[in-house]
Amino acid sequence: MKLTGFPPIGGRATHTLILGSFPGVASLAATQYYAHPRNQFWRLVGAAIDEPLHELAYEDRLARLTGHGIGLWDVLAACDREGSLDSAIRNASPNDFAAFHERFPMLRKVCFNGKTSGKFAPVIAAAGYATLVLPSSSPANAILSFDQKLRIWRDILTHDESDQARVG
Repeated sequence: MKLTGFPPIGGRATHTLILGSFPGVASLAATQYYAHPRNQFWRLVGAAIDEPLHELAYEDRLARLTGHGIGLWDVLAACDREGSLDSAIRNASPNDFAAFHERFPMLRKVCFNGKTSGKFAPVIAAAGYATLVLPSSSPANAILSFDQKLRIWRDILTHDESDQARVG
């Protein structure tokens, strides 16, 4: 079944963009990024920017996130997939990365939520953006504890142009 992702969240003041792979079943049903209650995304990014995002209504989460200059999107615009696992993605169509500069003129850093989206890091880095591959916030990624993930997720706040891609 062909599934379609969400439009980007962010704006002209967005300096950092977090890219996931593609919304899971719970997110697609709710039409919200990271809607699965066990996904640690809102707790991780909230702790990194010192905001209680996971306690807020979705629209308030987005407002606080974009207020910090952070946007959200996915590397894939559409795909075929049964369930929510990235390993089940087939016939994927990437989002239009050429539109980054126009859509996000202040963008300097692109962070990837997990290894699947992180496969796009070399392409984005070649376009001149600092990149950082973060450990996935998915409940399927139980290798690292929340605190271990958070130590790396805090790096989304650094604006050092010399950042190198990191796989977590």
